[in-house]
Amino acid sequence: MNLVNSKTSVSQQIVDAIRSVVGPEPVGLHEPSFSGNEWLYLKGCLDSTFVSSVGKFVDRFESDIANFTGAGDAVALVNGTAALHVALMLAGVQQGDEVLMPTLTFVATANAVTYCGGTPHFVDSETTTLGIDTRKLREYLSEYTEQRSNQCVNKTTGKVIRSIIPMHTFGHPVDIEGILAIAHDFNLTIIEDAAESLGSYYDGQHTGTFGLFGVFSFNGNKIITSGGGGIILTNNKELAAKAKHLTTTAKLPHAWEYRHDDIGYNYRLPNINAALGCAQLEQLPTLLEKKRTLFSRYERAFDKVGGVSLIKEQNNCKSNYWLQTLLLEFEDKKIHEQILKNTNDSGVMTRPVWIPMHELEHFKSCPKMELSCANSLSHRLINIPSSSNLI
Repeated sequence: MNLVNSKTSVSQQIVDAIRSVVGPEPVGLHEPSFSGNEWLYLKGCLDSTFVSSVGKFVDRFESDIANFTGAGDAVALVNGTAALHVALMLAGVQQGDEVLMPTLTFVATANAVTYCGGTPHFVDSETTTLGIDTRKLREYLSEYTEQRSNQCVNKTTGKVIRSIIPMHTFGHPVDIEGILAIAHDFNLTIIEDAAESLGSYYDGQHTGTFGLFGVFSFNGNKIITSGGGGIILTNNKELAAKAKHLTTTAKLPHAWEYRHDDIGYNYRLPNINAALGCAQLEQLPTLLEKKRTLFSRYERAFDKVGGVSLIKEQNNCKSNYWLQTLLLEFEDKKIHEQILKNTNDSGVMTRPVWIPMHELEHFKSCPKMELSCANSLSHRLINIPSSSNLI
C-alpha cells in the first residue's frame, strides 16, 4: 500500500473507516455494558446490608475469577494499583530495589513500585505485541547486570533488580515464554500486569497465571467492571492468605476485639462492587466474542487505508481485544496529533498510548535501557472505539 501523503487524507480515511463499522453517531472509546444480573445482584447486596468489604459476593467474585483463569487463588482489592502494590510487597520488593517494566505502560505500574520504596527500571517494547522486547532485554541484562549471591545486580547503580513486571498491553499477551526464561536466568520474580487482559491466553494458558502474581483491573473502562476494583492471582496459598490479611488492615479474627499484627492496608473490595463484578463476569464469554467480531469488522475496514494497520493477536495467543489499536506505519508527531484531533472533533473518541514513563518528570532519573521502539510507538499508536456494545 502507498503511504498517504497528507494529514487531511489520512485523518479522513481513518474517520471513514471507523464510521463504516460503528455508524454515524458520536461514539466513546470504551463504555461498559450492563445487560445481565447487575440490578438483581446489587439489590441483593443492599437487602443484605453487607455492602463493605465482607459479604458473599466478595467470596464469589474471587472464586469465579480463579475458576475462569485457572489460578489457584484470587484476592479482590479496591483497584488494580492496590493489587500491584501488595503483589510487589509480597514478592519482596523493598527500599532501594529496582523493578524492570516497560516504559510503555500506564503510570500505575511505576507508581506501585515507588510505594514499596523501589525504583522503576524502564525497558523497551516491540511492535507485534506492544509488550517487552525480550530479545533486546536479554542482551541488555547480559551486559549491564551481574549475579551476586543469586541476585541480579545492576552494575551501574549497584542496586538489586528484584522483579520484572511484564504488561499485556491492551489485552495482547506479551512474549511470556521469553519473560519466563529471562526471569529464570537472571533470578527475577515475575508480577504480571494483566490489568487489561482478562480473557486473553498464551498457548492456551490465561494471562496473569504465569508469574508469582498476576494483577487485573476492573475499572469502569475494562472489559468487565466492578465500578472500581482489582484482583491478585497466585498459585501460592500462603501468599494468597497473606495478601487477604494485609489488605484487611492486618486484623486478627476475633468476635469483638480489634487487634492487628502488622502494618495493614484498607484495600479490600467492597461487597457492592463485587456484586456488580459477579454479574459482569457471567457475561464475559459473550463480551469476548463481540470484541473479536468488532476486530474483524475493523480489519476489513482498514484494509483499504494505506499506511495504517491494526494490532493483531500472535499465532500462539488469543487476545481479548480490549482496546482496538491502530499502528501508523510512519512516525510523524504532527500527523499523529492531527489524526487524534480530527477524529475527536468528528465525534469519534480516540486516544494515544500513554506518555512513556521515562519522559515523566518524576521518573526521568530512573535507570533505563535504550528505548527507541517505545519512543517510536508513542507517536504511532492510536486506540479507537472498542466498546462491546458496538456490535
